[in-house]
Amino acid sequence: MKVITSVFLACIALSGNAQNDTAESCMMIPMFTHNIGGSFQKFDGINGRVAGLPQFEQLKDYTATLGLGWLKEKNRMISSGSLTIGSSMTGDRDKKSSTIRYYGINADIGYDVIKSARVMFYPFVGLGFQRYQAIFYKDNSAVDFDDVLETPSVRNNISPAKFNNTFFVYRAGLGFSVSSPKCPGSSIGLQAGYTGSFKSHAWKSSENQALGNAPVDKISQVFASLVFISTPKFMNRK
Repeated sequence: MKVITSVFLACIALSGNAQNDTAESCMMIPMFTHNIGGSFQKFDGINGRVAGLPQFEQLKDYTATLGLGWLKEKNRMISSGSLTIGSSMTGDRDKKSSTIRYYGINADIGYDVIKSARVMFYPFVGLGFQRYQAIFYKDNSAVDFDDVLETPSVRNNISPAKFNNTFFVYRAGLGFSVSSPKCPGSSIGLQAGYTGSFKSHAWKSSENQALGNAPVDKISQVFASLVFISTPKFMNRK
């Protein structure tokens, strides 16, 4: 995590290393990005274990995502980074269900292949870190209230099962954006690509403790998002 954070911060610093006059120095400040999208990821390891337990439901393969970050272009070289959160938007506590949640941080570099002031089209690669939590809820509607109140073992038995996992990842994809002549400093675009983990990792307890015979999974994720890019207002002042 420290390595990825260092890369993230270094990209910000490097993106602003350069111009000497005052007008150009304003351009050292990255543009802000907001994105909304989704990702597709199968966790066959943990789902394989859950499949044999009728009291639990397997994890969904999709997540909705939201992100906040920055993007900087200089001489058609692009550096960017973002913090992303994702959720399968499932997991009803009142019935048998499951949910997968994660957050991630990434730093990317790319190159704008279109020489245009209004349009960017860029392949990119990057590194990142992702932390996941899988939650499995049981249907407890048949459990008597008084039994829960009076018996510690019953109370423990109705609690959801929670597991954590973390991965260092690599990313590769394509990005596209176009700015509006009516709204200087703002643009809208798309990003899509693939994220993979360097290694497979075993799932751990909710307290991040290692578990014996734990299922193992890896990241093999396809993602896509709508990206909104905006320049700080003071950068647009003449």
